[in-house]
Amino acid sequence: MQRRVAAIHDLSGLGRCSLSVIMPVLAASGAECCALPTALLSSHTGGLAGYTYRDLTDDMAGFARQWSALNIPFSALYSGFLGSARQIEVVSEIFSQLKGPKTVVLVDPVMADHGKLYKTYTEEMAGRMVELCRHADIITPNLTEAGLLLGLPYRGEPKMEEEVTEVLRRLAELGPRKVVLTGVSRGKMELGSAGYDRETGSYYYAFAPRVAGSFPGTGDLYSSALLAGLLRGKELGQAMQIAVDYTQGSIARTWAAGTDPRLGVNFEAGIPGFIKALGLNE
Repeated sequence: MQRRVAAIHDLSGLGRCSLSVIMPVLAASGAECCALPTALLSSHTGGLAGYTYRDLTDDMAGFARQWSALNIPFSALYSGFLGSARQIEVVSEIFSQLKGPKTVVLVDPVMADHGKLYKTYTEEMAGRMVELCRHADIITPNLTEAGLLLGLPYRGEPKMEEEVTEVLRRLAELGPRKVVLTGVSRGKMELGSAGYDRETGSYYYAFAPRVAGSFPGTGDLYSSALLAGLLRGKELGQAMQIAVDYTQGSIARTWAAGTDPRLGVNFEAGIPGFIKALGLNE
């Protein structure tokens, strides 16, 4: 059966992030990616000044209404960056319209990093993101976003495994069956993610060598690769490691080339290895 994903994200004209990353990654995995844009930007907001921004809230319901009327089945619904507080309610309604009995709902609560909200986000939006996470089967927050969802102050990277498992468990109590926390470190040399499956009680970890610097769009790359792995039948820990390896390889390739990190990472050159890791060419 054709795997089909409704990707509810923004589109930035410049800079590898959001839909410009998510669509090719999911396509490489064999899934049809249907874009439902939340906002249109001339570039992403991470260090690129003078960007333009258009909120597409009023257009979103029409996308979902047509898709629902056409009775198009979706394997997954995947939301990320949202342009306004009102969009949280709109996306919740879209989930209700398009979700089928076997549809996986992944919410990436894209709203903050390094202890700070993104420029287009407000405290109200951050608070209401919890509502959207209650509709999800899987959520993929980073450490800052996890703290906002739980009402905890940002304290940097957790120092002990017990702290990570406590955060994962509390996030699962919000409603999702699976939680993946990104930006988790193991010592000073490795960075990756930690996961928790509430139904089995299992915890998972996936790491790769740390690369210095900050690279916009890597959260979108990770979450789309994770979803691709899950849709290909990988168990959570396997999908996490595939996503970590693909993301880290893209970061390392970009760092080695010395290109402007503000423009995102070179994920394109890693697509053949990603396809192999998914087992598509076996």
